[in-house]
Amino acid sequence: MIIKGKIWKFKDNIDTDQIIPARYLNTSDPLELASHVMEDSEKPNFAKEHQEGDIIVAGKNFGSGSSREHAPIAIKYAGVPVVVAKSFARIFFRNAINIGLPIVECKEAVDEAEDGDIFEIDLENGIVKNVTKNKTYSSTKFPEELMAILRAGGLMEYAKSRLSS
Repeated sequence: MIIKGKIWKFKDNIDTDQIIPARYLNTSDPLELASHVMEDSEKPNFAKEHQEGDIIVAGKNFGSGSSREHAPIAIKYAGVPVVVAKSFARIFFRNAINIGLPIVECKEAVDEAEDGDIFEIDLENGIVKNVTKNKTYSSTKFPEELMAILRAGGLMEYAKSRLSS
C-alpha cells in the first residue's frame, strides 16, 4: 500500500480537541466532522484549504487527549489518507487503526519536512520518502495483522470479512 501526497506540517502535542473541537461532537456524520477537522489547531483553515490526498505530518504525541473516535474519523473523511508523526497517543493509534486510517511514526522524516513537501509512504515496507527533498527514511513497520485491518478499511470490515470466509 503506497500513499503519495502533499504534506501539511503541524506542531507537537496536537490533541483531539484541536483535531475536532468538542463543540462539533453533537454529530456523528463523518462528513460534517471532516468539515471542521483541525479547526482549533495552528492551521484553522486546513479543512477548507487542503486537497483530498494531502497528508498530515506532525510532531510528537499526536492525538493526545480524549479517547473519542471522532478525531481519526474527521481526518479520514476529510480525505487525508495517512498521518505521519514523531509519535502518537496510544488511544489515538488504536482508534485510527480501528477505523482504517493509516498512521506512521517517523521522527527523521518529520524533522526534515516542510509544508508543501511531497511524501510517498510505503506502509507495507515501512518506508517514508520525501520526494521533494529526495530523501528516504525507515518508519515503524506494521505487523501483518494491522496491515490486514488497514487493507480491509478498518476493524469492523476486517471482522466481517473474517466471519464470512
